[in-house]
Amino acid sequence: MNTPATGHGTLAERILRGVGGAENVESLTHCATRLRFQLHDGAKADAAALDALDGVMATVPQSGDRLQIVIGGAVARVYSEIMNLPTMTSGGTAPRKSDADVKAEMRAKSRGRFAWLDNFFEYLSDSFRPLMGVLLGSSLIIAIASVLDALGVVDFRAADKSATWVFVDAMWRSVLYFLPIFVAYNAAKKLKVDPWVGAAVMAAVMTPNFTGLINSKIPGVTTTTNETLGTTESVAHVFGLPMQLNDYGGQVFVPLLMVALLALVYKGLQRIFPESVHMVFVPFFSMLIMIPVTAFLIGPLGIWAGNGLGEGLSWLNNNAPIVFAIMIPLLYPFLVPLGLHWPLNALMLQNINTLGYDFIQGPMGAWNFACFGATAGVLLLSVRHREKEMRQTATGALAAGLFGGISEPSLYGIHLRFKRIYPRMLVGCLVGGVIVGVLGGVDTNAFAFTSLLTIPVFDPMLVYVIAIAASFFTAMALVYFSDFRTPQDRARANAERDAAEAASGEAEPAEDREPATVGAPAHATATATVSAGEPATVPAAVATAAVATATATATATVAKGVELAAPVAGRVVDLDEVGDPVFASRALGEGVGIEPADGRVVAPVDGELMVVADTGHAFGIRTADGVEVLIHVGIDTVQMQGEGFHVRVEAGSQVRAGDLLVEVDLDAVRAAQHPTVTLMTVTNTAELASVEPRTGQDVAVGAPVVTVRR
Repeated sequence: MNTPATGHGTLAERILRGVGGAENVESLTHCATRLRFQLHDGAKADAAALDALDGVMATVPQSGDRLQIVIGGAVARVYSEIMNLPTMTSGGTAPRKSDADVKAEMRAKSRGRFAWLDNFFEYLSDSFRPLMGVLLGSSLIIAIASVLDALGVVDFRAADKSATWVFVDAMWRSVLYFLPIFVAYNAAKKLKVDPWVGAAVMAAVMTPNFTGLINSKIPGVTTTTNETLGTTESVAHVFGLPMQLNDYGGQVFVPLLMVALLALVYKGLQRIFPESVHMVFVPFFSMLIMIPVTAFLIGPLGIWAGNGLGEGLSWLNNNAPIVFAIMIPLLYPFLVPLGLHWPLNALMLQNINTLGYDFIQGPMGAWNFACFGATAGVLLLSVRHREKEMRQTATGALAAGLFGGISEPSLYGIHLRFKRIYPRMLVGCLVGGVIVGVLGGVDTNAFAFTSLLTIPVFDPMLVYVIAIAASFFTAMALVYFSDFRTPQDRARANAERDAAEAASGEAEPAEDREPATVGAPAHATATATVSAGEPATVPAAVATAAVATATATATATVAKGVELAAPVAGRVVDLDEVGDPVFASRALGEGVGIEPADGRVVAPVDGELMVVADTGHAFGIRTADGVEVLIHVGIDTVQMQGEGFHVRVEAGSQVRAGDLLVEVDLDAVRAAQHPTVTLMTVTNTAELASVEPRTGQDVAVGAPVVTVRR
């Protein structure tokens, strides 16, 4: 007997009742638009009652007790609500993996040619990224103390400071000293090992008991002095074996190496012991094995590796300071977007811990302030050209950069979207790097995010200020005077702005209006009809450029409607012919299918990427005027878990028609026995006047295939 889906409760509760309750759910995942249930007994699902729910677009029973429920854009929220229902978390039999966990098991196969390299950098990134907040907090505490030191209020470096300033030291040293424990926790979590075991192993060699052995007179401990380096080395004989003693406070290579080995030990023990005793014996034996291995082997090895890398860079900095000062700011713009900057960040911490100062952050400041300067140039242009969205984006990114030292909002929100910015920003990096190198370098004794607030921690401060100011204003001027848009893009953007302002009644008087393009004759005008049906007078060159570009990219909203371009080359077919009952029913809107000639799938329209499926098979784009477009590559390709799909964009970013979304290995899709047809639908068709597909033709990528009228 079916469980009725109707009645009281949230949509999540009614869906769960409709599929037969939590006890009937074997597993649940979702894609860009659909909930995908694997049920114990498909006959218990009430498809008719589910179809009647407000919020459910369609229900699609499948073979093998599988059921798809089409939700649309709210699918992630509904999925989360279902998984968090008390009956699912306690009473059901479904595996309690999150959707992200289920997909992550196969995701590495689709990220690049060398999955191990992707995994390595993800490991580094995820071990440090959660700590950015406390690292930033500690760096600002250091900055405040440094300002007071510079003003003569307190001697920040004095050995006989008062208890007050010793306590202030503790406020920022807490982060840097115990950083190995934090890194071990995050690294273990990344490798799906009990993070508290990772933290406990690292903490064992940082206890007062362990550090108290260093330079002590305890029997079994010997201390020798290196006359050349002026350093001491302590060795303890434990169980008859020599153990090199080190202070691991602030170390980062040691926990990274330790957790990598811990993951092998921990998972091996999980296979050896029955699951019923995992909680007792797996952590016990993991600690029993890994604490001695860390103390005897990994700890000294990590110290050696970190010191070796630091000494290599130090040699370059001492022997070719100009080369070093130029290399660092020119490398960072390419390392940060790929997440490859974490090894250098780790070296900064290593230098501070071993040398007492760091020489990387000074030149790195040239990169950061060139980045912020480029953002300032974009902000000035957005004000000049009345681009509200870009002005808001640039304002937030610039504030995050100048006061927080955070470059990601600028990079991902602006710079990577416009290819003209990077070359101009690199000139700013070069200028700042040359100044640092020529003037003898810049050091700091603290790990500090390079912002306006942390300027006092750099020495010599004047050299640093000159370098970052030159970087900032060089990049800002180059971006402002040459624009971050091409002349054609600027013409189109300004024409679209004028049309939007005319439609909303916000247009400026003609005599005050910014010309939409440079070089158009002042007397040449043309009339363009905007979506509101009112004529707007713009320069003829502008109108011509805007119309030509709109035809090519299918994004300008004019009287005839919005043209959606083919996201892939191939044969255009009707949705009735694609072989998927959900798309054929138009539950996801009107549109077309295209039998692809190749695997390059591009954006069919300008807009914001609202949805980017982790598996790479589906993308949702919303245009500036509210048209919602779904691109779905293949039928049931979510089951491939991303294998053969190489995603080139991120959710939340802006795309232009023709931008590459994903590269698909069509042979892999066929080998998995999935149809390769690529579908494009307008999911909010019901809100529009009409959606008119053009089928039965062979098209090139970018050719108009759907007309949308509002």
